[in-house]
Amino acid sequence: MKDGLSGATLVAFSATCDPDRARAFYGKVLGLALVDQTPFSMVFDANGTRIRLQFVEQVVAPPYTVLGWEVADLDAVLAMLSDHGVSTECYPGLDQDHQGVWTVPDGTRVAWFRDPDGNTISLTQLA
Repeated sequence: MKDGLSGATLVAFSATCDPDRARAFYGKVLGLALVDQTPFSMVFDANGTRIRLQFVEQVVAPPYTVLGWEVADLDAVLAMLSDHGVSTECYPGLDQDHQGVWTVPDGTRVAWFRDPDGNTISLTQLA
């Protein structure tokens, strides 16, 4: 394995204490296809990357982003999320606009929201 993991398939992990609620959020709100479910986890396809949501008794959401997507039209994605009742997070010290979008000096735009278990997810529209 001289190239390390560069040719291996990435699997992203997060956790949920309410599989039904997570299935509805990741499947219906985010539009990801459920590809597998066991008594221990469920797996969604995120454009070729698998997101495995582990079933846990209690989620201790970390104070940082756990998943993120690069999107072509941040405003359109935020509108879709808003239609599903999802709101953006605002953070002290970041100059975020009325939608909760922070514009990086190079023009990249970033917004954050939380899944039903409190995990932080980011959306980035590159400059």
